[in-house]
Amino acid sequence: MQDATHALLVIDVQNDFCPGGALAVPEGDAIVPGINALMDDFATVILTQDWHPADHLSFASQHRGRAPMELTQMPYGPQVLWPDHCVQGTHGAEFHPGLRVSRAELILRKGFRRKIDSYSAFFENDKTTPTGLEGYLRTRGITALTLVGLATDFCVNFSAVDAARLGFDVTVRQDLCRAIDFDGSLAAAQDGMVQAGVTLA
Repeated sequence: MQDATHALLVIDVQNDFCPGGALAVPEGDAIVPGINALMDDFATVILTQDWHPADHLSFASQHRGRAPMELTQMPYGPQVLWPDHCVQGTHGAEFHPGLRVSRAELILRKGFRRKIDSYSAFFENDKTTPTGLEGYLRTRGITALTLVGLATDFCVNFSAVDAARLGFDVTVRQDLCRAIDFDGSLAAAQDGMVQAGVTLA
């Protein structure tokens, strides 16, 4: 019997994060079959979807003379400047075509505010503006989360740490995630998740 208090949170398995996409994560598509199979073990499946306006300020194209993967300062702190990706309504923003989207009870879109990026499924990058996911989980009686998806060191990491900080029991299935590993970001993310009380499985 499936545990009604334990949900599967699938992070950003979108075309732009898969091979051939604008911000491709190596082997990002390789995790899709495993995620699909894992969905059958959970009563509740939630998908997150990066959903940026075309002029989002996290895009390097919005900063004259700046290149993708450079760091800049935003009012809320350091921000990686990304290639344009997951633009609302584009093919790149769509879920990977092999993902069992029909199993999702909730699709949470994030990163739609032009002036602030959103890695976490729970908060924008200012760490205070909520997405509403916490309230959804609380009212559904969900207390435990298993996270999978893209990318381990950014959106999965931030979501897992925030969930643990909010008091959820959090597991990250590393075999069903893939990382960008930008300048040592994967090792740093793994350390940070462990320190936050996240189980790395």
